[in-house]
Amino acid sequence: MYGVTNVLGPTIEFLTSPDEQGAVYCVMKGTMPPGAVVPLHSHPDFESFWLISGAVLALSEREGGFDWLSVRPGDFLHVPAGAKHAFRNTSKDPAVALITTTPGLARFLQEVGRPTEGGGQSPPAAEDMQRLAAAAAKYGHWLGGPEDNAAVGITLPSGS
Repeated sequence: MYGVTNVLGPTIEFLTSPDEQGAVYCVMKGTMPPGAVVPLHSHPDFESFWLISGAVLALSEREGGFDWLSVRPGDFLHVPAGAKHAFRNTSKDPAVALITTTPGLARFLQEVGRPTEGGGQSPPAAEDMQRLAAAAAKYGHWLGGPEDNAAVGITLPSGS
């Protein structure tokens, strides 16, 4: 294991290193607290999720719009590169998923997050949001604003 990072609430445990020479993918265990939301966003990297426990609604971009998909333990979800997507933990328990993506997206998560021992998860501070915006620009990610998120049923906390 290569450490746990708190990424604005959810945590990522790196099971393979994104810095491994010649790596074409990175494997992580993601944990999303009950009630947590990952707002609408996109990035030039694919992501694949196998849900181990909990339950999430995953917003998936489809031709002609968006669909909220119910994802339960044992379900597999693939998000193609460039697709807009979001997540909402709808269970009373943490949602835990095995995630496979590119080393580039894993490095983005390391840059945005903060190392943690897996302890408390506080709301993102202003400097966390500034770090997210800077890293998103650097890596070519798109972050949905309040209007984009509201259009798909997500309310962002004030200051986001």
